[in-house]
Amino acid sequence: MRIILFSSQPYDRDSFSTALLPAGCELAFQHAHLGLDTAALASGCEVVCAFINDDLSAPVLQQLAAGGTRLIALRSAGYNHVDLHAAQQLGLSVVRVPAYSPFAIAEHAVALILALNRRIHRAFNRTREGDFSLHGLIGFDLHGKTVGIIGTGQIGAAFARIMAGFGCQLLAHDPHPDDDLQALGVRYLPLDEVLQQAQIISLHCPLTPGTRHLINQQSLAHMQPGSMLINTSRGALVDTPALIDALKEGQLGYLGLDVYEEEAALFFEDQSDLPLQDDILARLLTFPNVIITAHQAFLTREALCAIADTTLQNITAWAAGQPQNLLSA
Repeated sequence: MRIILFSSQPYDRDSFSTALLPAGCELAFQHAHLGLDTAALASGCEVVCAFINDDLSAPVLQQLAAGGTRLIALRSAGYNHVDLHAAQQLGLSVVRVPAYSPFAIAEHAVALILALNRRIHRAFNRTREGDFSLHGLIGFDLHGKTVGIIGTGQIGAAFARIMAGFGCQLLAHDPHPDDDLQALGVRYLPLDEVLQQAQIISLHCPLTPGTRHLINQQSLAHMQPGSMLINTSRGALVDTPALIDALKEGQLGYLGLDVYEEEAALFFEDQSDLPLQDDILARLLTFPNVIITAHQAFLTREALCAIADTTLQNITAWAAGQPQNLLSA
């Protein structure tokens, strides 16, 4: 059985090559993103292994099915980029990696908070140039601050426990409150109240029609002036142009992003020799109180091993007629 991995990077090759490969399977690593112009590369491959920025819309799925593909094995937990209705109609099974390392993403969110608060990025650049002044580097104690957590699944819960260790007051918004977090002291409130009361807001919810642009001009206006926003979940949770106005007006005091609504054409590639064509991203990068990382929150050795292991286990289970982590429309 031939398995093609689209959007594969050197770290994918390393993690999948050291994982236990099912008997009779062959891996083909393809650096290109999956789309209408590259779907032909999967011809004859029974399994297509896709990542978060691959195109799994109906036209692409139709081309994959025509080429003999029967299984879409996602190397991610999120699946908002997959047309599940089209997959079902075409007889394509879709499986995902529901969890790999919630700690990796939660810890990256905390890293963004600490770097923004203590101006680590600015201090690093200064000292490398021989500037050892402290002007403009004043931060604040995290202890005692109120942190709002939007979404308390595995990642949000891991983030909550870390922030509790800093001595923060924790508020949360989620349609399904977590009893263990409530025992930890987390208070669940309506979204508007969380935005109004918290100095730090961290997004950990999935992207659905109901959460698209959850953070927009109106919700930003509900936040405390000078508050911090962190997004390590999905780019489209945030109406990105609205962030620019909020930053210019001082309504938003700090912004940490590991995801971006229009990241598909940019992230995971070296664009350093090219002029940046995305005007909104270019504008965000001019603010000294903004840190953007290129969807690297998941990137730990433990997470990569777990992604490879679970993906191959999903393929093995499907081939045996006992699919696991199966998605349905």
